[in-house]
Amino acid sequence: MLNLRQLLFQLIRFPVVLVILGIFVLIIGHGCVKEDPAEKLPTSDRGSTLISKVDRKDTVIFDLGGNVIPDPHNLNPLVPSPTGPGMHQCVWEPLFILNYETAEIESWIGESFISNQELDVWTLTIRPDVKWSDGEAFTADDIIFTINTLLADDTQSLGDSASMQQWVERVEKVGLLKIIFYLKSPNPRFKLDYFSVRVGGSMVILPEHIWSDKDPSTFKFYDPKKGWPIGTGAYRLVSTSMNEVVFDRRDDWWGAKSGFQPLPEPKRLIWLITGVEENRALLAANSELDSLTDITLGAFESIRAQNSNIVAWKDEMPYAWLDPCPRQLSVNHTIPPWDNPKMRKAISLIIDRQQIVKIAYEDTSFPSKTIFVEYPAMKPYIDAIQDLWIDPKSNVSAGRQLIEAEGWQLGSNGYYQKSGEELSLNIQTHAAAIELRRVGDVIVEQLRSAGILATNRAITGATWQENKAFGKFEAVVDWDACGSVNEPWLSMNRYTNRFLRPVNQRSPSGNNHVRWSGSRADKYSEIVAKIGVMPLGDPKIEAMVIEAMKLFMDDQVVIPITQARKLVPFITTYWEGWPTAKNNYFHPPTWWMSTHRIIQGLRRTGNNPNRK
Repeated sequence: MLNLRQLLFQLIRFPVVLVILGIFVLIIGHGCVKEDPAEKLPTSDRGSTLISKVDRKDTVIFDLGGNVIPDPHNLNPLVPSPTGPGMHQCVWEPLFILNYETAEIESWIGESFISNQELDVWTLTIRPDVKWSDGEAFTADDIIFTINTLLADDTQSLGDSASMQQWVERVEKVGLLKIIFYLKSPNPRFKLDYFSVRVGGSMVILPEHIWSDKDPSTFKFYDPKKGWPIGTGAYRLVSTSMNEVVFDRRDDWWGAKSGFQPLPEPKRLIWLITGVEENRALLAANSELDSLTDITLGAFESIRAQNSNIVAWKDEMPYAWLDPCPRQLSVNHTIPPWDNPKMRKAISLIIDRQQIVKIAYEDTSFPSKTIFVEYPAMKPYIDAIQDLWIDPKSNVSAGRQLIEAEGWQLGSNGYYQKSGEELSLNIQTHAAAIELRRVGDVIVEQLRSAGILATNRAITGATWQENKAFGKFEAVVDWDACGSVNEPWLSMNRYTNRFLRPVNQRSPSGNNHVRWSGSRADKYSEIVAKIGVMPLGDPKIEAMVIEAMKLFMDDQVVIPITQARKLVPFITTYWEGWPTAKNNYFHPPTWWMSTHRIIQGLRRTGNNPNRK
């Protein structure tokens, strides 16, 4: 007899069953949303590996939404394509972790990371007794090897290679547990930005004894017979497929042996592809998920009506947690007519951000004023550029005036035309990210109403990322100004000319994927470079931010849309200790590398599997 989770796997595997059973309804509005038939959820190879049985009460199940795992056997943490989910959360440990709730950088496998007074020499000390899961000691050699691998990457295609090459002159081992970083320039945020899970991930340290003779661009780091992949975390990979990744606890974890942390209570962790939102809602209602990725307000209320054990970050509207990555529309600067800043400005004027919040977010978020997240620490910088704030309401007439000034005329079919061509814009969205797709749908309707023939194409996350990196898009709904949480430099640095690459060459770490160039971009890049070497809190920074962001907005480099409030519920049937606004020992994303911290906080409820 199939349980609900097994049934949903079959439904994902054989989509026609969805129609036959009438369980899910696919709504496609006005013919504006196109989905690549070749990029739907692939057939599952689940069950290809036989693993031992672990009770449900000892298992934590994390929702992955529809984020397809294109190659579940590619576990190389350096390559741009998605690697195995769960590896960052429970196998690969960070050196440090930024706690958003306390604003402290907590030590993990790193013990300390201290700079000299000039901020251009940083000394890292790692914890003693840290071991890889194969029993080898984790030492300074592994960190030296990782940094040198990134410094040697001439293509800057490996993760963090561009950043390390921007800042690091050389690294030196001064003991089994100590490394000195000699920087090219002062950097007050070096520890936070690259080694402390500031947002999402952090640098993954490679085991030198395995990687030393491997090609870092092609090595997949997967061979179960050799025990690969390995990590220093409290869990090991036992099964991976397109739809499910399973990890079991290592009772010999160094952290428990050394007294750093107790063994986490969960014996098994599962990351599960759930497909469409209706799937994950059914699973959550049946307590077959413990942690959900971002869902809509309607889905949350539906689950709550069936399962009283659901909790969110907040007990009341908007229920959500403010994610550090605001949403935006990024337009390719190399494709006419959108290479013209006035045309990009026209799009921004036409967009009604209040309507997007109402429809796409069901009033659980709010419009962005700038590219920055609206955290308290960012407020002084956001307030300083108040003259550049974006009006949350649309100004369609002003937008049309800009378009018509460029020679476009409104045709009898309601769309602008020029030299026999219609003014069109194709927007790509992440098929698994229902939030981005909803935002894209509303933008499409707004642009169409104003005379721009807009379409929204939902594609797989891997293709979405690759298209951005190589400039193969007209426009995308994304979050790629993400980075700054306490000061503005990191987000601003992402659009500097040091990252400019021609179309069909990979933009390093996704930076400046819109291909911004020209005199304003050059001047902006000079200012941002100066900010980057100044001490945090230097009073001169504010005026420099104002000058740089005026250049940025004059060219309408990207089009800010909304802040990213995320409704990320937890089911407490089997596990409690999830982070909430009341139990705010930590922030709630379970797709970040800081999830190690959340797993440590989980405790069994003692409920039997029949309780909902």
